[in-house]
Amino acid sequence: TPAATTTATAAATPVSATFEDHSPSYKVLLEKLRTITHLERASAVLNYDRQIFMPQTDASAAQRGKQLAVLATISHEKSIDPEIGQLLEKSAQDLEEWSSLLKGSNDYSIERQAAIHSASRLLELETKSYKKATCIPSSLAARKAELESSAYAAWVKARENDDFSSFAPSLKQCFDQAKEIATLQRTDENISLYSQMLDEFEMGMKSSRIDELFAQVQEALVPLISKVKSSTNPPDLSPLFPPKTNKTDEEEKNETEEESFPVESQKHLSKTLVTTLGYDTTHGRIDTAVHPFTTSFSPYDVRITSRFNTKEWFQGLMGTIHEGGHAMYEQSLGDSDTSLDTALSMGVHESQSLFWERHIGKGRPFWKFAGSVVRDVFR
Repeated sequence: TPAATTTATAAATPVSATFEDHSPSYKVLLEKLRTITHLERASAVLNYDRQIFMPQTDASAAQRGKQLAVLATISHEKSIDPEIGQLLEKSAQDLEEWSSLLKGSNDYSIERQAAIHSASRLLELETKSYKKATCIPSSLAARKAELESSAYAAWVKARENDDFSSFAPSLKQCFDQAKEIATLQRTDENISLYSQMLDEFEMGMKSSRIDELFAQVQEALVPLISKVKSSTNPPDLSPLFPPKTNKTDEEEKNETEEESFPVESQKHLSKTLVTTLGYDTTHGRIDTAVHPFTTSFSPYDVRITSRFNTKEWFQGLMGTIHEGGHAMYEQSLGDSDTSLDTALSMGVHESQSLFWERHIGKGRPFWKFAGSVVRDVFR
């Protein structure tokens, strides 16, 4: 019969071992996508240096902004290359063909099915990314990179001086630019700009759903916080601070780091505990920043930062454990250098950091172990 003939023909047709072998277009596409990935990671290195090691002056920020703008322009121009669009279409056709050949062969194994699914998902993600990128001119991508550098410098200075008004103009520029990008990328006027921007962090999530979730949290959390704050049996926070002395306020103010909680001791404590939890410092490092964050250049170079207060040791440690949760997630991702091996969403990312910080780092079993470590460090 015709069906039997078709099946026999498919079974007799040699099937390539991998989709890359079957589709030259897919192979070229991966090469181009990986080039973009490495350009973006190079930008991330400059951004990390900007926040951790670079001199914090307006002139330094301006020059770094120009450097990042050049990289952003190159990366964006490569991401909107018309050939990528053509390769995406041809790869989708080739995948359908390869899938049909596998289904008609004697080797339609779980591994082959997983390979089909992975290629299909990558093409889905990259097609969406390509369409969004082509809505944005390279000049806007460059302006965005420059603004991020100058706005960060303005924020650091404003924070140090407790002067929000000096940062307000930069913040407005950031909002205006975000709305400009979202407007260009929006394909449906019925979608709010917020939902459009939200898609960058929670793909497919609508603002209406976020409102529902936040309402549930608010309903449960506000009464709980009120109950805790009004408790007649508040927790004893004295272990978090230096022992009380008979010193005057002026003497307390002039205390040296050695008389409280030295930063280097806190860094040692943080490293000891976060590596015990699973963070791999052979493929990362811990630095000090104005505000804690995590940066990944690949699963083999994931860096975390924290900030420390010489008058109180707990927040610096919790910040490190929180960022360690982000980092352990990144260190566990694959190394394909494609969008398949990137974080699923910001929500998932925060679930990992908050799991380690709140459920582990603030749990009694953890402190049965960690308590002695803290005492040894600050003894």
